Amino acid sequence: MNISKPDLSLFPAYIAQYVNLVKTDELYNELYQESMDTIDLLTSLDEETLLYKYEANKWTVKEVFQHIIDCERIFQYRILSIARNPEVALAGFDENVFAENSMADKRNIMDMVREFSMVRGATVEVLKSISTKAWDNMGMANNNPCSPRSIAYMLLGHEIHHRNVIEKKYLL
Repeated sequence: MNISKPDLSLFPAYIAQYVNLVKTDELYNELYQESMDTIDLLTSLDEETLLYKYEANKWTVKEVFQHIIDCERIFQYRILSIARNPEVALAGFDENVFAENSMADKRNIMDMVREFSMVRGATVEVLKSISTKAWDNMGMANNNPCSPRSIAYMLLGHEIHHRNVIEKKYLL
């Protein structure tokens, strides 16, 4: 099923940087393919690389991956909430606090991959539960206007963005 990209004129500019990374409007196929690309990349890395920081104040590869997982959970909740009850404003979160408390660097990469796969599967099921009308419900998250459609595309573009960062900044 195709789910067209959101009208970016309705949303803050930062959303476009993520939405524009998504190649097609075949959202379900893209969610599957991009998750496989992310898993393939991360499982190809040794532990030293997974714990590498390209600068002192940056996250490790494992922390970046945990960030992708955490954000997917949060975005998934936002999609569900706005699809079901768009009147409720949703809070933001501090990704740096989440990273500091994630214990990502102590985790086994295969456990993280399993978690990511389960979260992605749950995302797909949430998306399948959204009515045609609810895709364009307008709500607020982190004081920004958004819709289930814009968040779904942002979720996927966010993953692609961070995988690109790993490939360009961490893999020398």
